Formats: sequence, structure tokens, C-alpha cells
Amino acid sequence: MTQANELTYMSLTQVAEYLSLDEDSVSSMANERILPATKATGKWLFPKILVDRWLMESCHSGMLSDRMHITGSDDPLLSMLVAKTMSQVGTTELISYSSTGSGLGLDVLSQGYADICALHWGSLEDDNLSYHELLTSYPNHKQWLLVHGYNRKQGLMMRSETFEQYEALANAATNTSFKSWRWVARQAGSGSQQHLEQWLLKQGFNFKYLNSTLVAQSERELAGYIARHNADIGFGCQSVALESGLSFVPILTESFDLVMPQGIYFRRQLQQLLDLLQQPESIRLAATLGGYDLTNTGKLLWNGQE
Repeated sequence: MTQANELTYMSLTQVAEYLSLDEDSVSSMANERILPATKATGKWLFPKILVDRWLMESCHSGMLSDRMHITGSDDPLLSMLVAKTMSQVGTTELISYSSTGSGLGLDVLSQGYADICALHWGSLEDDNLSYHELLTSYPNHKQWLLVHGYNRKQGLMMRSETFEQYEALANAATNTSFKSWRWVARQAGSGSQQHLEQWLLKQGFNFKYLNSTLVAQSERELAGYIARHNADIGFGCQSVALESGLSFVPILTESFDLVMPQGIYFRRQLQQLLDLLQQPESIRLAATLGGYDLTNTGKLLWNGQE
């Protein structure tokens, strides 16, 4: 017989036995999204790692409610505001942020190792359709919320001499410099890499045939490669290009957003961060960094429904 601690997914009967509850109570808790669960072929399945996390957070009104970990996409403004929020709470709580890229961040969130995933997966033009397809691919997506962070400019980063070449060739029918420039890639699953590859295809280029040997794990790492002359061009946000002294060619405006389990939305650390984003000081900071629009920060974009 398979032991509970060996399982990845548990059935309704197994969860009822595991929690010492009757099956009707477990089913009701799943329907009300109290317990993390998903339906497959009409039957409830419960990811054991998330059930265990739910148990831990239920202890003493939430033993993990004094901390919040954000993962996913890299962004300078979010990093600065998380640091500011942490400085306000001091040693009483822990708020952390580690950039992993959108794809890995969602995987980590799905496994219960993070509270929030920051991601950017589509331009404003697609009306969040790409988000819907991405998020619903995760079995526990029905327990998730998508909250708007802000809009930001994404495009090409390059040094001034490359920018001069780009401008000179911008209207040319063909651009051989695309193949001669040394491109910096982002890790697989990152929103920036997806944006870059889609834009290149529109220009008639496939990224895998370009000159690229470096892979950056963050926006600032990418900008550093270009600023140090290890590479010539890459794709990222305007604020990172400006802080690194690089030229910037805007390509699109994207929605930079936060995905989380529904219960996390009411956690005081998140509400404190969302409130900070709407303060005049933060709006001035965003203007200083460049390329941000904080209109509608905190707006609920999606509630986990199909």
C-alpha cells in the first residue's frame, strides 16, 4: 500500500483519512477553495505538498503568515520596493524576492515554495490572452489570483555605437547586422526571451540562428554583459537600460503582474506592498527609473476561473 508521504497527488478518500475528516467535508472544502485541489476526469485530486503547506499555515492562525517570498520575473522597481517594505517591518517579518524568470517562478509557486510569482508574458495588445493559456496549464490554477502590478516598457538594450548602427539600418529591407551582433539570451521560460523571439520572427529572424553564446539570469546581468562589451545587444526593460547607461529601443508595453494563491492576497505584507506602489513617492521613483506606468496597480485581473 502506498504511504501518504510517498504520494504526489492524493484522492478524496486519502485526504479525508490524512486529515481525519469525512469525505463530504473535504469535498466541500475543495469546492470552496479552502483546500488546494484540482479536478481530473470529474474526481478531486489534491497535491500533497500543498495540502501539507495548508496544514502548516493553518497552525496558530498561520505560522508562515509572518513572511512572504516573491519569485518569478526580474524587475528593478519591485526589487527596490520589496527592500523598502522589508526595512519598514524590521526584524518582525521577512519579505524576500528572488528572480527566476516567469516559467520557473510559476513552477515554484505551483509546488508551494513561493507565495507570489511576478511575471510578464504578453503585451497589452493581446488583452491577457497569453496569460490565460499559461496559467490554466497548472493543475492548481483555480486557487490562484492574478493582480496587476504596473505596465513597463520592454525593448532592445545596446551600447551607443550599436544604437547608431541600428538607427542607420532601421529602414533597410535586410539587416545583416542582426547576425553579426553578439546577442545575450535570457533563460528558457523567461518573459523577456519570449518577447525577443516573437519580435525577431516578425523581423524575419530566428533567434537560434543568431550569434548568441551568453545566457543571463536577470535583467541586470544581461545589461552588465552589454555594458562590459561581452555582448552587443539584448532584450529587457527600459529602467535597467537607463541605469546601466545603455541605449534603449522600445518594442512593446507589457503588463507586469503578480500571481498568488487566493489566501495570499489578504496577507498584510502584500497589502503593504500594494499600498506602497500607490504612494506618490513610489510614483516619483518609477518616473525616475523610467518606462513605468503605475495606473491601476492592485487591480484584480483574473480570479482562477476558466
